[in-house]
Amino acid sequence: MGNLIYVVLAASLVALGFAFIFYRQMLKESEGTDLMQKIAAHVRKGAMAYLKQQYKVVIIVFIVLAVIFTVMACFGLQNSWVPFAFLTGGFFSGLAGFFGMKTATYASARTANAARQTLNNGLQVAFRSGAVMGLTVVGLALLDVSVWFLILDHFIPAENHLIIITTTMLTFGMGASTQALFARVGGGIYTKAADVGADLVGKTEYNIPEDDPRNPATIADNVGDNVGDVAGMGADLYESYAGSILATMALGASAFASSAVEGMQLKAVLAPSLIAAVGVALSIMGIFLVKTKEDAGMKQLLAALSRGTNTAAVLIAVAAFCIFAWLFGTETSQWWQMSLSVVVGLFAGVIIGKATEYYTSQSYRPTQKVSESSQTGPATVIISGLGLGMLSTAIPVVTVGVAIILSYLCANGFNVAFTPENLSLGLYGIGIAAVGMLSTLGITLATDAYGPIADNAGGNAEMSSLEPEVRKRTDALDALGNTTAATGKGFAIGSAALTALALLASYVEEIKMALIRTGEALPNGIDAAQASLVDFMNAYNVNLMNPIVLVGVFIGAMMAFVFCGLTMNAVGRAAQKMVEEVRRQFSEISGILEGKADPDYARCVAISTKGAQREMMLPALMAIIVPIVTGVILGVAGVLGLLIGGLSSGFVLAVFMANAGGAWDNAKKYVEEGNFGGKGSDCHKATVVGDTVGDPFKDTSGPSLNILIKLMSMVSIVMAGLTVAIHIL
Repeated sequence: MGNLIYVVLAASLVALGFAFIFYRQMLKESEGTDLMQKIAAHVRKGAMAYLKQQYKVVIIVFIVLAVIFTVMACFGLQNSWVPFAFLTGGFFSGLAGFFGMKTATYASARTANAARQTLNNGLQVAFRSGAVMGLTVVGLALLDVSVWFLILDHFIPAENHLIIITTTMLTFGMGASTQALFARVGGGIYTKAADVGADLVGKTEYNIPEDDPRNPATIADNVGDNVGDVAGMGADLYESYAGSILATMALGASAFASSAVEGMQLKAVLAPSLIAAVGVALSIMGIFLVKTKEDAGMKQLLAALSRGTNTAAVLIAVAAFCIFAWLFGTETSQWWQMSLSVVVGLFAGVIIGKATEYYTSQSYRPTQKVSESSQTGPATVIISGLGLGMLSTAIPVVTVGVAIILSYLCANGFNVAFTPENLSLGLYGIGIAAVGMLSTLGITLATDAYGPIADNAGGNAEMSSLEPEVRKRTDALDALGNTTAATGKGFAIGSAALTALALLASYVEEIKMALIRTGEALPNGIDAAQASLVDFMNAYNVNLMNPIVLVGVFIGAMMAFVFCGLTMNAVGRAAQKMVEEVRRQFSEISGILEGKADPDYARCVAISTKGAQREMMLPALMAIIVPIVTGVILGVAGVLGLLIGGLSSGFVLAVFMANAGGAWDNAKKYVEEGNFGGKGSDCHKATVVGDTVGDPFKDTSGPSLNILIKLMSMVSIVMAGLTVAIHIL
């Protein structure tokens, strides 16, 4: 049965193989005219320069953390494999973002050139290029999981074999989360500083079109789409995908540790990665189903993408029943109970995606009402967008709540008795639901990564002065990309909520392993090796009447808001410098507005790069330091409170920010389609202001929150040995 991990390894190689095939197919497409190639080269150079600089900073942080983990291992506070697992997690996360961004910077001009032929050609090039990102992420994640499992399976001793393997592997999830947070925060600050500068000065003050070559911040804006929405997003969803699999593997090792059925624990550990492996094949099949007609409108384009994603989702639900029937056997009811948990996760993902689409697409009434409010100025646009964002949290929160309860009950056979066995099985079911939600990430992420490629294609078409029909097609692809990006963010935060809950249980297991390593019992004297989750909660007094837990909850809730405040202010400061630079160039470089002189694009790129590097450090390091300090001062109960508070407030706040930002963006697009006066009108300027406010909402602070709540969990898990040691002393 242990050889099944080779199936996961094979699936990872298949995903990477198809990613390479799609990448080569994209490169065979023409990049268009000399001017189109020149513009694409500028964007590509700026994106790679930024990523190189970011990785220099991140490498220093990783070396410092790896040294700390090595010292902990030397003192017996952590497994000796942890420093290496941590580094590989960060490396693969960064690699996923790098490959995705490299593909995107080569694909944008080719998408614009393909759109000169037909809308479907443009869609195919952009979507297949986005699929490179999706398949690279799942391929690298499954490669990391399978290789580490094989290594640890060979070297870890027999006692508590699978529990030690899975808790050790969780630490490469911390590496992935750390890299993802730097990528998301840094990339988000970069792209939004450039975007705000380009919009506020170019559109509202000088009334020139978006992506106009006369705007000095245009190249920086297009570079930002790649470093934030591609490289940052790739690293983000890599850690979501890997984290859900790793947390569920750890829960499976714990829940089935005492199973009387031979090999059941190993089967439960391998089940999440096998579901993900089958999801790779179904994602590839779904990618080939995405196509559309030339005269397609927004709903037809959405239907084209939905055809691929929905087909993959339905088939993975069917496959889950087959996988669990094969692994667990049909003699008991556990095979279909666990399968139902997968289905619950899939349904939750679909509902969250559809709710996000409804609230953020200009095809539906909520976003159209935000556009209508522009008739009375930018203030009412902002008010209506904030209200929409707040209301939009209801469906995702209720959906995740229902999914948690249903997946919990499905896994333990709808037994409501709060026994240790039911609790362990139920938590495993919640983890399986998270895996189910992300099982078809190969195609789901393709629909998300497609967005920035289409956006850059529109910019290239505008700057290259292509015929209006081409820009119309790229605008249609871009508007679709705004909706898919918002859907992807909702999907990511929904899966993060389920994964973070599973990580809470994994934290308990790591505390128990830390106690076993030190030879200590629980505070109430129970042997840690024999203690159940209920015993653990009672021993550490983890309940809402414990003031330490409540203090931890408040700190966790505060973290979400302070983190957003830091990142929003960071965008504001960087954007202010960008606005000043764009204004300076318009006033000091004669001939820019007449098209007789070239702007200093490099200067704007440098401003965004320096701003992002400087501003990303504090919020990212805060996410690492606060859980450690909380564990040192408040102990295990305080850390669990911290994680609960961060999860609850961070989830709701992230949904609010992503949907409000997406609605403001598409409200602007709705006006640009010719409604309420169209481009250049007062209504258009009002929606541009709303879009500018929403930019850091949806592309910096909001999407970074789902990494924050998981990174705090991962840091707590890795530092569990230190927490235990300090409070024993």
